[in-house]
Amino acid sequence: MSQNAYASITIAVVGKTKNDSFYEQSFKGCVHFARRHVDLTCIYDGADDYQDFRTQSLVINDLLSQKVDGLLISTTDSDFLVSRSLKKAKQLNIPVITFDSDLLEAHKSYRLAYVGTDNFSFGVALGEAAKAFKSSEPQQICIQTGHHSTPNLDKRMNGVRYALSEHSSIEPLKGEHGWIEFERCPLYTMGKRDDALSQLLALMQYEKPPIFLAVAGFAQFHPKYITKLTPYREKAVIISADTEEIQLRALENRLSTINIGQNPFEMGRKGAELLYHAIKLGKMPSQDSYYLDFHYCNQENTRSCTVNY
Repeated sequence: MSQNAYASITIAVVGKTKNDSFYEQSFKGCVHFARRHVDLTCIYDGADDYQDFRTQSLVINDLLSQKVDGLLISTTDSDFLVSRSLKKAKQLNIPVITFDSDLLEAHKSYRLAYVGTDNFSFGVALGEAAKAFKSSEPQQICIQTGHHSTPNLDKRMNGVRYALSEHSSIEPLKGEHGWIEFERCPLYTMGKRDDALSQLLALMQYEKPPIFLAVAGFAQFHPKYITKLTPYREKAVIISADTEEIQLRALENRLSTINIGQNPFEMGRKGAELLYHAIKLGKMPSQDSYYLDFHYCNQENTRSCTVNY
């Protein structure tokens, strides 16, 4: 699919997990750009099943040993990635663009630029969406996230709290403006779909579950999500990041309340463009960050709210 016999430049797209349609779309964006440049090929890799920063680092080191020309990376753990992989990439003069999840501020010298969603603003949008479903005072909410050290998800959680506290705090909600975080939350999934779905189902056992807000797809990527959630359709309020096809099916079946989506295809396409220009022409990115728009999908507009590749 991505190999080109005439290619002399190779860009590797490395998501947090490999078997994830979000990152597969980013790879397709890279391939789309490569089709217009006969000297470029894109390859795809990452941790196989969940957000394992150690495996991600091993994958990157293997790609460095293969002498790839550029890396497009979604960061799982900034500290670990820099110390175990990106310092080596910099020594080898192999340029890095981050997408979806950026490095921490202190580590930005190890990448040329970031392409993706403004994750704090994205979290604010998720929090604002939750306000329409407040039904008690205080209203309980449960935030589900991935790994405690993942930069983009931490920013999204901060954004959610900032929105619900009426722009007064990014700390866990303890009643600010009528919002309180459920006692067991936030929930950390490590990107494991079985765990994510189990966490959500445990909340559904309560007579009045808290509003459930996932800062990434997690449970909705599980193949049994629709089957398992169907008994709770009438009492669940579920707000989730991302709008992959499997998530839109759940939304259409009223097993999600609202999904706010990103543009992973453009992350890959734009990231590849920036890397190609840096490698081929020596033209460095003119911006530190290239922020992309996000969009809103609800139960009525699932077939028109976005395009998945």
